[in-house]
Amino acid sequence: MSKSLDNYVGINEDPDEMFGKIMSISDDLMWRWFELLSFRPINEVNELKKEVKSGMNPRDTKILLAEEIIERFHSKEDAENAKNTFLDRFQKGAKPKDIETFSISLDDDIAIGNLLKESGLVQSTSEAMRLVKQGAVKINDEKIDDPKLSIEKNQELLVQVGKRRFLKIKT
Repeated sequence: MSKSLDNYVGINEDPDEMFGKIMSISDDLMWRWFELLSFRPINEVNELKKEVKSGMNPRDTKILLAEEIIERFHSKEDAENAKNTFLDRFQKGAKPKDIETFSISLDDDIAIGNLLKESGLVQSTSEAMRLVKQGAVKINDEKIDDPKLSIEKNQELLVQVGKRRFLKIKT
């Protein structure tokens, strides 16, 4: 794990955030995390490896790892809730319950790339353009594919970037 590479899980992070980060690690890296972070006996981890090689979905094994880590730093209930939130969002397409709101005062319309950058959903307008072209941006549940899209002032929008970043934006 490395903070500079942004592939770490902070022990004080929100359980939902922790769960999502753990689920996003590669299947190969998951085994190293089991070795370093899990209290499961090594023979049990080896048995899980065999099951994955035999066809078990690695996602199910990662869920076990995420639950164990979150339970250690939060609680069993938090781990269960984080798992359910994750499954609702990624398997059933549910939106988070507590989406933040960002307000921006506009004198005129704003380009989608600039809006994404100003709201903090992306680091740069070039990243915004790339994500729009890849189809990773939705406004009010509709995929945006025009990087030149202009957003009018006096609107309230639900913006989604990727699977995990949501923001209500008032222009």
